[in-house]
Amino acid sequence: MADSPISPPPGEPVGAQQGLPACVRHPDRPTGLRCVRCDRPSCPDCLREASVGYQCVDCVNEARATVRRPRTFVGAEFSRRMVVTPVLIAVNVLLFAVTAVQAGSASANQRSALFEHLVMYTPAVAANGEWWRLLTSGFLHFGPLHLALNMIALYVLGRDLEPVFGKLRFSAVYGVSLLGGGIAVYLFGGVFTVVAGASGAVYGLMGAMLVAVLRLKLNPGPALGVIGLNVVLSFTLPGISLLGHIGGLVVGAALTAGLVYAPAAKRNNWQVAAVVAAVVLLVVLAVVRTGQLV
Repeated sequence: MADSPISPPPGEPVGAQQGLPACVRHPDRPTGLRCVRCDRPSCPDCLREASVGYQCVDCVNEARATVRRPRTFVGAEFSRRMVVTPVLIAVNVLLFAVTAVQAGSASANQRSALFEHLVMYTPAVAANGEWWRLLTSGFLHFGPLHLALNMIALYVLGRDLEPVFGKLRFSAVYGVSLLGGGIAVYLFGGVFTVVAGASGAVYGLMGAMLVAVLRLKLNPGPALGVIGLNVVLSFTLPGISLLGHIGGLVVGAALTAGLVYAPAAKRNNWQVAAVVAAVVLLVVLAVVRTGQLV
């Protein structure tokens, strides 16, 4: 006589049919496994390996929400993923491509109408109120070599600084340094000088690197060497905006000092105040200079 399988009663839960509890997330799956943290039945798809045993997805997510991520000496959450640096590089490359297409030449892209509308030109700022040039000029470049040198430097510095400073603080240092370089040219440069390039912001990042090294009490020799070499090149190579470089360097270093030496108590408030104070000071200097030129 052959054995005939006994069918479970219709409508009875599968877990109960097999003598096992059902997974809390998948009631149709019987399981003999449990979360070591909450002890609820969980199927293999709902379990994640933990330091001891396995935990369910809900417990893992709850733990992640309550665990504080490590913070750097600046107060930012450390993350190896770069976002701001590649975006800045992309914007610079895009604007160069647009100006090159408009001008019909990569080596003479300054002939582009967009380039002429965004480049730093003191009479346009002072007489026409075209203040955006103080910032937008930092995203323009004279030819592909100028662009390549600045973007390589931006990538190298951003790779080290953005993970430590975080996206907001890194963006603030970059943006205020860029503004500082443009305003230095506006304050002390020749009236009819045309200036463009991300060098002011890049030098600001160099200054930030030096201040960060000093704050961490590391050997400042390499950072000083890089800055010294670039300053010498600024003096010796023709067509280089020394004022833009020095302005970005000084502003970047000063702002970074305000960020990294901010008191631990209410550090975020102190850092926001440092950024606001730097921007206000630069704007006031620009307004005063405008009154002298008009």
